[in-house]
Formats: sequence, C-alpha cells, structure tokens
Amino acid sequence: MPLADILSVLLVAAVIVALMAGYPVALTLAGVSLAFAVLGDALGVMSFSILGALPQRIYGVMSNEILLAIPLFIFMGVMLERSRIAEDLLERMGRLFGSLRGGLGISAVVVGALLAASTGIVGATAVTMGLIMLPAMLRHGYDPRLAAGTVAASATLAQIIPPSTVLVVLGDQLNNAYQAAQLAQGNFAPDVVSVSDLFAGALLPGLMLVALYLGYLLVMAAWRPATCPPVMTAAAPRGSLVEALLAPALLIVAVLGSILYGIATPTEAASVGAVGAILLAARKAALSKLMRPVVEKTAQITAMIYLILIGATLFSLVFRALGGDVMVHDALTDLPGGVAGALLAVMLAIFLLGFVMDAFEIIFVVVPIVAPALLKMPGVDPIWLGVLMAVNLQTSYMHPPLGPTLFYLRGVAPPEITTRHIYVGIIPFVVIQLVALVVLWFVPQLATALPHALYR
Repeated sequence: MPLADILSVLLVAAVIVALMAGYPVALTLAGVSLAFAVLGDALGVMSFSILGALPQRIYGVMSNEILLAIPLFIFMGVMLERSRIAEDLLERMGRLFGSLRGGLGISAVVVGALLAASTGIVGATAVTMGLIMLPAMLRHGYDPRLAAGTVAASATLAQIIPPSTVLVVLGDQLNNAYQAAQLAQGNFAPDVVSVSDLFAGALLPGLMLVALYLGYLLVMAAWRPATCPPVMTAAAPRGSLVEALLAPALLIVAVLGSILYGIATPTEAASVGAVGAILLAARKAALSKLMRPVVEKTAQITAMIYLILIGATLFSLVFRALGGDVMVHDALTDLPGGVAGALLAVMLAIFLLGFVMDAFEIIFVVVPIVAPALLKMPGVDPIWLGVLMAVNLQTSYMHPPLGPTLFYLRGVAPPEITTRHIYVGIIPFVVIQLVALVVLWFVPQLATALPHALYR
C-alpha cells in the first residue's frame, strides 16, 4: 500500500480514537489533521501549502446562506421550549389519549412528531418530554423500560422529521459531495441537491417511523397490557386542546409548508419560524425574561456546530491531499456485490460508528469521504442516499453507550428510572429504526417520490 494511503487510514483511525477518548470533536478534527499535514509534508507525500486554501474554505462555510438556517431553527426550538408551549401540548395531549391502554405512550409519540416538525432540535425535545411525560407514565404504572424507550425514541424524531438541523447540515455536505462526484465525471454544470430536496425526501420516512412506533405501542398494549395501563383522568376540554395544537400547527404550516411548496428557501422559512416562535412565546411569558437565555443557548449550540464544521473542513482538505478520496472510491468499487455491496458497507459503518460518535461527527467525518464515491456509482439517487443516511444516523442518538438522547434523558429522569432501564428500553426502537431502513432500501420511492413530484 502506498505511504499516502497508509497515512489516510491512520488519519481516520487517529480521529476516531481521539473522539472515543473524549477529546472535543472540533479540536480533534483540526488538531489531528494539522499534525498529519505536517507529517505528510515531511514524508513528501503532500505539500503543506495545500492548507493555503483553508481560509477561503472557512469563509465559504461562514457565508454559506443555507447554513444560516441552523441558528434560526435552533432559536425557534429553544424559544418554544423555554416558553412552555411544548409543555402545554404534552399535558393536554396526555389527557386526550390517557384513557386508552398505552395512551400516554401514544401521546408521547404524537407530541414528539409535532415538536419535531416545529422545533427540529433533539435535545430540547428530549429534555421537555423527559421532565413532563416520564413522571406521568411512571405515576400511572407504566413499565420503566417502556416509558424510557418511548420518550427517548419520540424525542429523536426531531432528527429525521423536517425541519431538522441535522438535515440542514447533511444536505449541505451531500450537495458538496454530489457536485464533486459530477465534476470528477466531467460534468462541469453539475446538478445540486438542496436542503429542500432532503426535507421533502425525509418527510414520508419520518411519518413511517411514527407509524411504526405507534404500532409497537399498540402491540405492547395488547400483548403485555400491564406495561402500559390506561389512565383514569379527566379528558382535556376540546377548546384547550385546539389552543395547544394551534401553535405548533401554525409553525409547521409556516415553516415546512413554505419550504415544500417552494415559497421560501429553508433559510427564509427559518427566519419566519423564529419570528413566529417569538410571537407565540409573547402570549405565554414576558419576552424580556426569555430572550437573553434563549439567545445565549442558541449562540452556544450554533458555535459548537460551526466549530465542528470548520474542523471537518480542515480534515477533508488534508484527507483529500493525501489521496484518501481516491483510495475510498477504489475500495468501495472493489467490494463484492457492486453498488449494493458498497452501500451496505457504508450503512453498516455508519451504524457501528453511531455507538461512539454522534450524528454531527459522523456527517462531518464520514459523509465527505464516502458520499462522492457512492454518488459516482450508477443508480445511486442522492436524495435516497441522503435519507438512508439520515434514518441510519437517527440510531446514533439512541445507541448505548454514547447516544446523546440517553444522556439528556438520564439527566432529567426521575430516580426510579435507572440507566439500565433507559438502555434496555431503547432496544426495541433501535430495531424499529433498522426495519425502517430496510423498507427504505427496498422502496426508495418513499424518499424520492415527493421531492421529484415537487421539484423535478
């Protein structure tokens, strides 16, 4: 194996080892890449001067109009969390379905889907649902494992149901990879994959996951009724439920509807959503008390994402300078099974990396490496590939031992909920995710039909 290829493999391995050791993602990506750039230059397999392109690439990241949607979507989600709009929705939906066997679980899934479509932030959804829904489910006799698993899985719907910050970042990275693949094939007027395409492609698979979660809860209610008993409580007045539903429904129509119908770009729709969240929050609490903590939290999360993206930009630059992209393309092409074998290998790698890395880390490290090679292969639709990756990445939020949702839930769960309850309870939902991935593999139209109908 050529020395440059050996260094490419060692670069990826060193990044993964450092991340598993607990070092910060952004600093790991940048620091390890810089060290290998020095080593590659010293060994004569690459020129250190290639890093002269880094400032321009960083400027491109910071001025990327699509990525401007990230802080706006984050602001919208944090504002809805802090203004207790999501809390009202959880309480009233629980009273609506609570009298059914498994009703509180059904409420958690339905509310998780609604919050996903109006906030797009897994952490905010997990904390809110954990604080409100978990104590209620335990108080009314739910099995702790089923309760923890249901709440954790419902919170992760914010990763796949648009608008989602993960989909925004994945869409940007996938578009870069798609254009690179076309340029390598001699197409100097390449097509693009927009975030709107990915939003439209992820909508039906996201709803399919909601249906599968609900189906599992109904099976548990029939098979093991003691794990999810009905709740004897007064039904929520119809007017109060409509009022609670009105806020997320308006945001969903304003944000997601305007994107899907081409009225606004994701960034423009995110700004409308942010203003809408402010107006809705003003009805619930004093904005003077809300605005500062919301802005601070938004700045913190946004800075983390952008810093990781800058570190990933340096990683990608060094990896390609070492010829790693060519090596990956050759390796995937030589796998048995052709295109299907290459796709299966990448999906398996992403699933396994989910045990030690979160979705953003995988997107920034793995997608720039494997996506250009996959998109050069015949029959690989970029939207389908993106949605496959997104559904697969959703499992990274629930994987023991490092799934972020598990940590969010562990931090707010009542004392009766142990770490074991959370880890065991999430297993059936991870299996459901894999079932959804298999369905999407064999029925790609679930991901491609809507965006092709809307934008092609």
